[in-house]
Amino acid sequence: MGRRTGAVLRDRNAGLYLAGVVVSGFGSSAMWLVSGIWVKSLTGSDSLAALTTFAMWAPVPAGPLLGTVADRVRRRPLLIRTNLAMSLLLLPLLAVDSAARVWILFAVLVVYGMSTVVHDAAEAGLVATVVDSRLLGDFNGLRMTANEGMKLIAPLAGAGLFARFGGASVALLDALSFALAAGIFMTLRVPEERPVRPAAGAWRSETAEGVRFLWHSPVLRPLVLGGGTVMLLAGLNGALIFAVSDEVLGRSPAYVGVLYAVQGIGSVISGLLAGPLLRRMPERTYAAAGTALFAAAVALRSLPFDAAALACSAAIGLGLPCVLVAALTAVQRETPDALLGRTAATANTLVFAPNAVALAVGAGLVAVVDVRVLLPVTGAAGLVLAAALRGRRGAPVPSAARGPAGGSAHP
Repeated sequence: MGRRTGAVLRDRNAGLYLAGVVVSGFGSSAMWLVSGIWVKSLTGSDSLAALTTFAMWAPVPAGPLLGTVADRVRRRPLLIRTNLAMSLLLLPLLAVDSAARVWILFAVLVVYGMSTVVHDAAEAGLVATVVDSRLLGDFNGLRMTANEGMKLIAPLAGAGLFARFGGASVALLDALSFALAAGIFMTLRVPEERPVRPAAGAWRSETAEGVRFLWHSPVLRPLVLGGGTVMLLAGLNGALIFAVSDEVLGRSPAYVGVLYAVQGIGSVISGLLAGPLLRRMPERTYAAAGTALFAAAVALRSLPFDAAALACSAAIGLGLPCVLVAALTAVQRETPDALLGRTAATANTLVFAPNAVALAVGAGLVAVVDVRVLLPVTGAAGLVLAAALRGRRGAPVPSAARGPAGGSAHP
């Protein structure tokens, strides 16, 4: 782990890119938490507060179309412009000081979500250019660790800022983080050719190319569909967590924060282990193992013991990212550069959109079905998925044994 991780961090572009992820991730994680608190404090409405998360997720289904932007222009300049635009877009939030102006926050959050989709698509393409294909698993694991680490720290910082200075201070923090990330991306040295300008009105056909490539790929389709199914189950699990705290453990709602913190620690560790494990097993085997661990932990959450609940949270944090890292790494390695933005955005839509749907479905199910029944059923479905992901033995080969996309394997 140390040698390959060191190789990623010693690479100038990869190290700078991870720094940009950390900086922008800090501001974004703080903003995502505070948005709901901000709306609740101004309106007193739980429903409107919950809609802040929906507003950010709303553009995700448009991922295949938005991802086409990342294939029409050079990606490094796109990342810089996107981060600078977001730093400016957040400034109108300084005017949100009453319930009558909450609409400004929701409008900004929708554009925020659109920007995130475009940013992630451009990022996937740029990373595939910046990072050696043999180190993609290590890089994506480190990126996961950086993101999850920020989710542990930034929400506390954001909540503290909000309590002391109000929502505008968190908006300024996020704007500053975007500006700093843009500055970091400006220092990247990436040779990029200007993409061939497509014919006018070609958006639909361009978008369809990314969808077709993913769907017809025997490597990508099972990983992406598996990732979407895992996130569907993760959404159900997330919707049940308050019931776990209350009905299973007899704890207050605040205990959910402890469970999420332990899960976050598990995800940080999972990111550090991703590269070494992907070099030692096929991607589908790695994804299947992580899915099985996640599923078993969800099922065992029905046990009425604090120790079991904490251990299960850690196991969920360890297992859940595996299929996500495996799918993203495969997309970056297998997809031709000209299609990578569209394909990555399509993959993200298929993987993450089910999570939002499942959160709503789970909220309804927990009202009519005992959580002690829902958890084992969800876990059992995950174990079936893990068996399907495992597939036949011997295929595909581990990513570390391969060369660049489209090339032959290294000796």
